[in-house]
Amino acid sequence: MDDKVDDELNGLLASTLAPLGLDLVDVERRSASVRVVVDRTGGADLDAIAQATRAVSEVLDVHDPFPGRRYTLEVSSPGVERPLRTPEQFARAVGETVTVRTVGGGEGERRVTGRLVAADDEGVVLEGDDVPDGSRRLAYDELERARTVFEWGASARSARRADERGSRGRHVPAGARAGGGKAAGVRKGAPTTTTKAKTTKAKVTAP
Repeated sequence: MDDKVDDELNGLLASTLAPLGLDLVDVERRSASVRVVVDRTGGADLDAIAQATRAVSEVLDVHDPFPGRRYTLEVSSPGVERPLRTPEQFARAVGETVTVRTVGGGEGERRVTGRLVAADDEGVVLEGDDVPDGSRRLAYDELERARTVFEWGASARSARRADERGSRGRHVPAGARAGGGKAAGVRKGAPTTTTKAKTTKAKVTAP
């Protein structure tokens, strides 16, 4: 899927989730799956994840990421470590330990881990013993990838703990008729031109 389609779908999902009070954290597409991560201030509980799952599923019924192919949709809340991509996500992570990898060709170490002490519209500031010179400012266009880091020990007691519980459901896209066998509990859609079905899973990682 090209970048333009990715950006369009991300925008659609973000605007769909916003009225539910949810932020789109990440969308990951693989060969036969779509993983959508959502969050909100105070954390997304199971009811919020269920709402998000229904909303995202409706969007994907219309804007099919894998036309004519079976795929898995998973909607979840962030785990103890989560990717950081937008200025808003970095701003929410201020005070946490993060690790970043910079794009090639820049100056200094490409991988930096430290405490995120500031994030604005232009970039971020990391501080810590492992940060060269104790502090480093990085513009967003210098970052190849970034994520939060879960810390074990005393500080971890106030951090998020992995307490996953989930609910699973099966989904047949709009306009499809139930058909075929029932192997593995998956119903096959039978539209007139293509056959499409997706398995839907929802899970929440509570703090």
